[in-house]
Amino acid sequence: MRARRLDGPQAINFGCDAEKAKMTVQRVKRIMQPGMKGIVAGLLALGLASCASGPAPDTYDIAAPKVGASARGNSRAQVLIPEPTAIKALDSDKIVVKPTPYTVENLGKSQWSDRLPRMVQLRLLQAFENTGRIGAVGVPGQGLAIDYQLVMEIRRFEIAAGGANSAVVEISVKALNDRNGTVVKTRIFKDEVPVSAASNADYVTALNRAFERVSSDIVSWTLGLI
Repeated sequence: MRARRLDGPQAINFGCDAEKAKMTVQRVKRIMQPGMKGIVAGLLALGLASCASGPAPDTYDIAAPKVGASARGNSRAQVLIPEPTAIKALDSDKIVVKPTPYTVENLGKSQWSDRLPRMVQLRLLQAFENTGRIGAVGVPGQGLAIDYQLVMEIRRFEIAAGGANSAVVEISVKALNDRNGTVVKTRIFKDEVPVSAASNADYVTALNRAFERVSSDIVSWTLGLI
């Protein structure tokens, strides 16, 4: 699988990576002749400075799912939601676009407000809290007397652009009994929402809708299970 960045609303914007630029400067200094190091490094630093002066990308958030009225079941259990795992392409603040199943790009001039796994974790926490139908829910470090954990993997959170554009969200969930370490049940939740237009905001709106449906299903399934 190859990852690339292209300019345009349906693909990637090359952008500027400060860390990679700094590493390049350091490598050049090591391999260049003494008289050339300062010149080449200065040109690279100038390019990095021009990156910093460019327009900032638009920043988007994932809305807290509205699942209170639709959630089924009640539980007095205390549930821990660890941060979901994800492959590197999804474990960042980049908004993923896939023109083909084997090509990874990023939505140009756009970014999430945080790393995607962290956002999914906290929005699901809010979804459970908003139902008012669970004993307690929290994240690691909050000192809960844990009954269950939801071990999740974000498999897809992307714009599928190979033809008719659509937002696809797919999350695998294991309900783990924390008292005896056994997996109660495993399920894969997936939803797909067509993208009605071609702006970045339209893509993000479709991703939000797909995530809201998946979150609602996860909450209802968990409440009925524990």
